[in-house]
Amino acid sequence: MKRKHLLLAALMLVSVGMYAQEKITIKGHVKFMEEGFKVTVFQRSGTSRNVLAETVVNADHTYSLEVPVDMPGVAVVDCGRWQSVNVWLEDENLDIDFRGLDTAKIKIKNPPYVYIRGGKNNELMNLINYENHRAYQRMIAISQNAYRVKFQDEAEKSKLSVSMYGMSSDNATAYMRYFAEHYTDRNSVLVAIASLNEEEDKALIEESLSKLEQLSPVSKTLVDNLRKERAEQKARVERMKVGNPAPAFTCQSPKGKTLSPAKYKGKVLVLDFWASWCGPCRQEIPNMKKFYEEFKGQGVEFLSVSIDAKEEAWRKALKDENMAWPQGWVKDAGKEVMELYQFGGIPFILVIDRDGNIYKKHVRGEGIRTAIQDCLDGKKASAPKTVSMGMMGAAM
Repeated sequence: MKRKHLLLAALMLVSVGMYAQEKITIKGHVKFMEEGFKVTVFQRSGTSRNVLAETVVNADHTYSLEVPVDMPGVAVVDCGRWQSVNVWLEDENLDIDFRGLDTAKIKIKNPPYVYIRGGKNNELMNLINYENHRAYQRMIAISQNAYRVKFQDEAEKSKLSVSMYGMSSDNATAYMRYFAEHYTDRNSVLVAIASLNEEEDKALIEESLSKLEQLSPVSKTLVDNLRKERAEQKARVERMKVGNPAPAFTCQSPKGKTLSPAKYKGKVLVLDFWASWCGPCRQEIPNMKKFYEEFKGQGVEFLSVSIDAKEEAWRKALKDENMAWPQGWVKDAGKEVMELYQFGGIPFILVIDRDGNIYKKHVRGEGIRTAIQDCLDGKKASAPKTVSMGMMGAAM
């Protein structure tokens, strides 16, 4: 669950010449591992990963790698794809121990908290990471308890769960506000600042950034980059608001023809981004088939767009699934359309109205039918209410 206003990418953008390249050492111990187990350090750049360093864990379960730091910022240290932790790269050598391989008989996606031994920048990262970890535990606890409790009214059960998620989100935000206010003596405070809501926390953000930019020329450049990225992110979010025109793009049909959402203007369009490797996407296909048959001939069209990296994987899935409506594939594994349509997970299904405007986003199951029918009936489009769960998932 990625926080809407988390702009970590901006924290990796210091201009060349403002910062002399450093090399830092990251070392530690991995408790459980198997042959070929790797520790990788990477940074996110949109939907791609920029690997900075990687090493195989030694036979004695230790690892050590040198990481080039062209620019201060956030990076992820990943242990065998079982655990990962956000760190601040600047001028601190880091010592990080991992539990490593999940040895449980039943494996659950709930990795333990990872502690960083470093300097004051990563002292703050420890606090931020710990709150993210605790927020995730709260989410699990809320979900489990809500599932176990018997309610006569499922709507009331859902209402209570959403309320509790909101309380957890408020708690996480309160911590980030505290960090943003009291830790402006180090560049890693930008991680907390970047998580805050630009409108609700406008005064605090500006006060903290003003203090930070006085620390050093590097701090000033980092602050400038964050301000720039916030402005660009605001424009991207505005572009994808309900009621705005659906961004234009093209994709390739199985026969090599060019397809585009723009060609369906005058019809209600169900636009589905998916991939052959995505289990939830494949599970949604029976619903798509059902609604395709139900609304056929009523001014409703469907277009599924694959973000598979390999064309052959997409074509094989098409044969397996036998979907009757137009199918498209984008050649860059979806990087351009994911940026254009501002989504990080699939399936991402949206309904576009007859005028080519976004009517409803993130529809699944029966929600697809409801959105189609509401659009046909001319009901006013409305944006869904969402509950933020803090900064969880930043490293994932």
